[in-house]
This record gives sequence, C-alpha cells and structure tokens, in this order.
Amino acid sequence: EVQLQASGGGLVQAGGSLRVSCAASGFTFGDYAIAWFRQAPGKVREGVSCISPSDGSTYYADSVKGRFTISSDVAVNTVYLQLNSLKPEDTAVYYCAAALICTTNYGDYDYWGQGTLVTVSS
Repeated sequence: EVQLQASGGGLVQAGGSLRVSCAASGFTFGDYAIAWFRQAPGKVREGVSCISPSDGSTYYADSVKGRFTISSDVAVNTVYLQLNSLKPEDTAVYYCAAALICTTNYGDYDYWGQGTLVTVSS
C-alpha cells in the first residue's frame, strides 16, 4: 500500500537547523512530486516546498526561500527538507504529500504522511 512516513522533527532553538525526512513506499517514486506542507496551531495548512524526483525541479514558498532546501534520494525513496536559520514562526507540524505535479493546493495531493512536529524556541 502507498505510505509516506515523515520523521525528524524536534525542538530547535531559533537560528538552528533540522532535517526532516519523508520515506515513500508502495508507489513508483519517480512518478510523483513530493511536497512539504506545514500547519501551525490555529493556522491554515501552507505549502512549503516541492520536488519532482523525475527531474529534480524544486519549488519554495517565499517565506522559506534561501533557508530551506528540499532534496531527494531515489535510491532509498526518500525526500528531505533541510531547515536552516529557523525562526519561531516556522513552528508547525510538517507534512509530506505526493501528487502528480507540484502545486500549492493541498487538495491536489493524493497521499499524505502523518506529519512531524518542528518546534522552534526563541
């Protein structure tokens, strides 16, 4: 069955770094774009980044551009999001999701991981 497993969240001080991972299984990895969304308490879910494993194209929300980096390791069917220069406003549950193409609309994504919590302290 199709599964996405997000992991790697934790507590980080402002200015610090963290890497979250999304391990995919049960589908052809190269056929899907994989995105990271995040949702903070009381806030709407927002797109953070997306990668197309087939060609490596990447996309970033303006709020994280220059600080976060998305990458993929096809050999282990895993997408990573490196979060650098973290700010308290980055605190959220980070979800990975798969769709045929990268979009900013969470409703377009076919599969979702359970999310991993990133907490950034001041």
